[in-house]
Amino acid sequence: MRIRKKIWNNDAEPIIAIMVVLMVLGTINVFSSSFVLGTTDYENPYHFLRRHVLVMLAGLVLFFVFRKINYRRWRPLQGPLMLAVIGATFLSLVGVLIIGTEVNGAKRWLFGAQPAELAKLVSLMLAASTLSARIKRGKANSLFNVCNMKYGLIVVMAVLIELEPDMGTAAIVLGVPVIMAVVAGMSFKYVLGLGGFLALLILILVNVQPYRMARLKVWFDPWADAQGMGYQTVQSLSTIGSGGFWGMGLGEGVSKYEYLPEAHTDFAFAIFSQEHGYMGAFLVFLLLALLVLFCVRIANRAPDEFGQMLATGIMVLIAGQAIANIMMVGGLLPVVGVPLPFISYGGSSLMVSMVAMGMLLNICDHGGKTSEDRDAPGGKEDKGPRLRLVK
Repeated sequence: MRIRKKIWNNDAEPIIAIMVVLMVLGTINVFSSSFVLGTTDYENPYHFLRRHVLVMLAGLVLFFVFRKINYRRWRPLQGPLMLAVIGATFLSLVGVLIIGTEVNGAKRWLFGAQPAELAKLVSLMLAASTLSARIKRGKANSLFNVCNMKYGLIVVMAVLIELEPDMGTAAIVLGVPVIMAVVAGMSFKYVLGLGGFLALLILILVNVQPYRMARLKVWFDPWADAQGMGYQTVQSLSTIGSGGFWGMGLGEGVSKYEYLPEAHTDFAFAIFSQEHGYMGAFLVFLLLALLVLFCVRIANRAPDEFGQMLATGIMVLIAGQAIANIMMVGGLLPVVGVPLPFISYGGSSLMVSMVAMGMLLNICDHGGKTSEDRDAPGGKEDKGPRLRLVK
């Protein structure tokens, strides 16, 4: 009898391991990148570390709570729990425009939290509900049969976030459901049409706010305005490059000494690269890539269409934010306010990421058997559906 050795008993275990490693790296980096700012602005080098740890502990509690809640209860508009979540999200998005705290010319904070972060999670739940119903009925996912009330709610949330203004988060809230629709089988001609419409919309929004057009222009040549709009990009590239192959060493990075703005939030990855070098950056790439891989496996093995689309949405949300942040830090995208999951300092973002991981692992707990399990003696074939586009 052949005995198969497995490192993991299920797909949940590697995800937990990856998440823990990323959070440990993130916590160390938050302290290393923020102790200078904490000392100068708050007379306490541990100011940001203490807040980060408290939020992380709260996020872990939410992670375990949401892992125990059956993911089917989050099917939007079919239960009082989800209705309450949707209602609270809209009230907070409207409230932040009225009584929110203004930071750097934008109202994004309400009672110390960012409602837009919760909108990211709600938007993919709404999209998963719509798309799973279409897949189950065997209908083609055209542009027209996803344009219903649930996608309408997503558009309204994106508009409210854009009014803050926060184009980066609005793009995520709207973009993740659009990518989910493409993954679910939207016809190619509708993909092209929708892509053209979104490109036109982005062009309009860029021209509405003059600073966005200036930021876009300087993106092509940040050194043309190295002391102005291009300052962050120039400093970020210099920070990454100065780390070399092995890095300057933990705590030895110099760019956090008020050279690189937002060193512990949006540009935390630049400080991490400076102190840990290209090898450290590669480790983060590898961990995030493995996290996406296991998200795909969970999506493939989910027991129903809603679970498959919800897992896909969580994968797109985490991977999309990671790619956008790393490309921004590397100068491949204009500067946008998108954090790096588990690495950047940011309470609302971290808690939403932890909740999303809890929901993902609940899907995993309800998932079907793996191909290895089915081939094992006494194993039974899993008759559950398979996500058609995540092969």
